Amino acid sequence: MFNLPQPGAIYRSDGTTAFTLWAPTAATVELIVLDPKPRTVTMKPIGYDCWHVVTEAPPGTRYRYRLDGQRERPDPASRCQPEGVHGPSAVVDHHFDWSDAAWRGVPLTDLVIYELHVGTFTPEGTFTAIIPHLPMLRDLGVTAIELMPVAHFPGQRNWGYDGVYLYAPHTVYGGVKGLKQLVDAAHAHGIAVILDVVYNHFGPEGNYLWDIAPPAFTDRYRTPWGSAINYDGPDSDLVRWLIIENALEWLREYHIDGLRLDATHAIFDVSPYHVLEELADRVREQAIRLGRPAYLFAEHPLNDPRFARPKVLGGYGLSGIWSDDFHHALHSFLTGEQNGYYAGFGSLAQIATAIERSFVFAGEYSPHARRRFGRDPSELAPEQFVVFLQNHDQVGNRAIGDRLGATLSEAQLRVAAATVLLSPYTPLIFMGEEYNEPAPFQYFTDHSDPALITGVREGRKREFAYFLRPGQEVPDPQDPTTFTRSKLNHTLRTVGRHAAHQAFYRELLRLRRELPGLRQRPRTHVQGQTIVVEWPRIRLLLNFGPDPIQIELPVASWQIRLDSGDPPVTILDGTSVTCSGYSAVLLTTHDE
Repeated sequence: MFNLPQPGAIYRSDGTTAFTLWAPTAATVELIVLDPKPRTVTMKPIGYDCWHVVTEAPPGTRYRYRLDGQRERPDPASRCQPEGVHGPSAVVDHHFDWSDAAWRGVPLTDLVIYELHVGTFTPEGTFTAIIPHLPMLRDLGVTAIELMPVAHFPGQRNWGYDGVYLYAPHTVYGGVKGLKQLVDAAHAHGIAVILDVVYNHFGPEGNYLWDIAPPAFTDRYRTPWGSAINYDGPDSDLVRWLIIENALEWLREYHIDGLRLDATHAIFDVSPYHVLEELADRVREQAIRLGRPAYLFAEHPLNDPRFARPKVLGGYGLSGIWSDDFHHALHSFLTGEQNGYYAGFGSLAQIATAIERSFVFAGEYSPHARRRFGRDPSELAPEQFVVFLQNHDQVGNRAIGDRLGATLSEAQLRVAAATVLLSPYTPLIFMGEEYNEPAPFQYFTDHSDPALITGVREGRKREFAYFLRPGQEVPDPQDPTTFTRSKLNHTLRTVGRHAAHQAFYRELLRLRRELPGLRQRPRTHVQGQTIVVEWPRIRLLLNFGPDPIQIELPVASWQIRLDSGDPPVTILDGTSVTCSGYSAVLLTTHDE
C-alpha cells in the first residue's frame, strides 16, 4: 500500500528493532526504552504522519512512546502487553521452529468448523491446553478450529470482542509463542485454524489509538459497540494500512489459515475500493506466496451475497459468509421463540427454504426488518455459506447463556444437528455442542474502570429483562463465577447420553465425508411435520414432529444409512419408509 515499514516494533535479524508509529497529531515523538535501564530515543518522521527509529532492543524489552514531550503511551500495534492494556509494550521475536512446511491447508469444500473460546474450552484456558484435545476433534470429523478473538483485551477474561491491541495475542492465553504452538500442532493433526478478528470497532478500555491517532475513528457512522473505524474519510489510508497489515501478519507469522471477520455490516466504507475488497486482494496475494489457502469469512447478517461474490462478477471476493437465517429458522421452529430477530421465523417451510438456498429472506419482506430483506444467493457455491445450530452469539447473547440442550430433547437436538451437518453448506459446531454440554456460555468481562463495569452490568440487565423467567437474573459479567461456570466439562464426553450424542455427531460427519452427493444443493418438499430433502440417489427425511410418519419413495433399492432414533425404529418397506417422531433418516440407493 505504502512504502512504509510494518507498524509497531519489528525485531530484526541483525539484533536491532525497528519502531514505527502513526501519530498524525504529534509534533514530536520519542521512544522510551525501559529495559535494562530507561533511555530515550528520538524518532524521525518518515512521511504519512509516521515516525520511525531503529535501535537496540532485544526481545522482551519493554517500551512506550512519548508524544509532544508529555503523553506516554503504549504501542497500539504492540505484539505483547505483559502488564495489561495500560502497561508498557514489549518487543517480540517472531522466530519459531515450525514443523508444518508440508501443510497445504484444507479445501473449502472440506471445512467442518469448530468454534471455541480459548479461556473456557479447558480448565487452564490457554492455547497450549487445547493441543491435547486436537486428536479428539480430528476423530470427531472437525477439519478447522475457529478461535474467538484473541487480541489483547482488558483483564484476564473476556469474550475477545473488547480487544484493543489487534497485533498482540493475549498474554493470559499464552501470547505469541502459545498461539504458534497451537497452530503448529493443529496442522500436524490435519486441522486448519481460523481466527475471529474484529475490524469494526475497538474495545472501550485501553484503546490508546484514540489519543495517538484520532483520525482512526469517525463520527460519520455509528456502531452498537463504540465509535466506527474510519475506512473512507480523510487519513483513512493509514487506518487501512494498520488493519490490513494486521490481517496479513496473522497469516504470515502465525500460519493462520483464515479469518472470520466480525460484524462486517458495521465496517462502513463508501469509497470506490471497499476496504474488504482490498483486504481480499491482499490476502489472495499472500495465499499465493504462502502456497496454501487463506480464507476470509464475513459475519454479515444482512443476507448480501456480494461479499462472497467473485470480483469478476462485481463482488468483494471473500471466501464465504455466515447464514444467520439458517440458524434462525431452525431455532425459532424448535423453541417457538419469535422475539427480536426471530420475528418472522417459525415455520417448517422456512427450514426447507434454508436447506435449499441457505437464506430464508432473499428479497422477501422481513417482519423483523419491516422491509424487503436480502438478495438471491444462488450464484454462490454451497460451501461459501457457514451454517450452525449454535454459536457463541446465539448462546451467549441470551439472558442466562443457556444452550439448546436446556430446552430441547435429545431427539430434537439430533434432528436439528442432522439438518446442519448433512446440509451442502459449511457447518460450524460450537464447543461442547457435540456432546450436549449442559454448562451455559455466559457473557463475562474483567474491566478495571468502575464506570465501565457499572455501564456493562446495567446494560445487560436492561437488554435481557424482558426475556427472564420468574426467579432468573442476568449473570453479572464482572463476577469471576460467570466465567468459571461457562467452562466445558470434557469428562462428560465419555458418559452415558453425552457419549452417545458425540457418537451421533461423529457418524453425521463420517457420512458427510463419504457421500459427496450431499455437497450439492438439494430440492425439498414438506409433508406434514417432515422435510424431505432430495439429492440424486440420496434422501434425507427430517421429521420435526412428535408422531411417526410414512414417506413414499421412488422405486429403487433403498438402504438406511442413518436413523437418529435411539434405538432406531425406522421401518423400510419397499417404496415407503416410516420414520419415528423427531428423527432424521438418511437413505441412499445405487439404482439409476
